[in-house]
Amino acid sequence: MKRLAHTNGMAAPCLNGIKSAKVSDAIDRVHREKTTMKIPAIGIDLAKAVFAVHGVNTHGKVTLKKQPKRAQMLTFFANLEPCLTGMEACGSAHHWARRLSALGHTVRLMAPQFVKPYVKTNTSDAADAEAICEAISRPSMRFVPIRTAEGQAVLALHRARQGFVKARRA
Repeated sequence: MKRLAHTNGMAAPCLNGIKSAKVSDAIDRVHREKTTMKIPAIGIDLAKAVFAVHGVNTHGKVTLKKQPKRAQMLTFFANLEPCLTGMEACGSAHHWARRLSALGHTVRLMAPQFVKPYVKTNTSDAADAEAICEAISRPSMRFVPIRTAEGQAVLALHRARQGFVKARRA
């Protein structure tokens, strides 16, 4: 498609079905975003409503910084190619690990105390996601196995029982 030149800062008009320069630039940008979604490593900081996602390319350069809402999370990861995804281990992390694994992603969970040394600034969702992304790339990092839903239910029963025993002994 031939681009129309404009020199006065205004967009070129649409003539006989030929798109203006601004419209074609937007189409090119969308096309580039779709083709550059090859991200080998992603760190996710889980939250209640809005998650922080941080992705880097093979050279360690930041290629993705997003804050998808909970309802958009599966759609967002379904549109990405399968990649290495890291999260801090918690109850909801096991749920999300199972869901993302079903989409083909390789999910690694880490204990929060192992991620903390990689936080560069004051803690925030974006800084935590960046630290998680950095931590999963380390070869000596220890990971937590992903629990099944039944395994989590059994652990919840054991923890509830421990609480009752502790209250009775008090």
